[in-house]
Amino acid sequence: MSFMTEEIVSALHNEIEERLAVAEPDVELLLAEVAGSTLRVFIDHPDGVTLALCERVSGRLSDYRDRYSLEVSSPGQNRPLTKPQHYSRFLGRQARLRLRESRDGHKSVTGELVGASEDEVTIAADDGVVTIPYEQIARSNLIPGD
Repeated sequence: MSFMTEEIVSALHNEIEERLAVAEPDVELLLAEVAGSTLRVFIDHPDGVTLALCERVSGRLSDYRDRYSLEVSSPGQNRPLTKPQHYSRFLGRQARLRLRESRDGHKSVTGELVGASEDEVTIAADDGVVTIPYEQIARSNLIPGD
């Protein structure tokens, strides 16, 4: 499989999100990513994610099977954080943020989510509290608690 640019993956994410907004309005698309020839789709639902819901969403996305192996699943304990409201919802929880560019010699920051606005997230890391604009975050997820 050829390298997928960030723009292609973003367009794919938006396309799936729009389709689910019509077909399954209560389903939130957390993340759509391509790994090799596999399209992984992580979803959430106010009542939780069941196997039946994953199967239903998989059916709604069946035409992607022409290009990819399709996996639809719940976010699990390592829930991806992809929108400002995700960071706000999980204030007080531990998270890992992988950055697009190195910051103070590090490509990732791990710590407690202590603040979130529409533009940036604040995280209490071991070496201090840092505020990071969302556009500098390549990927982030919750870290399972004790």
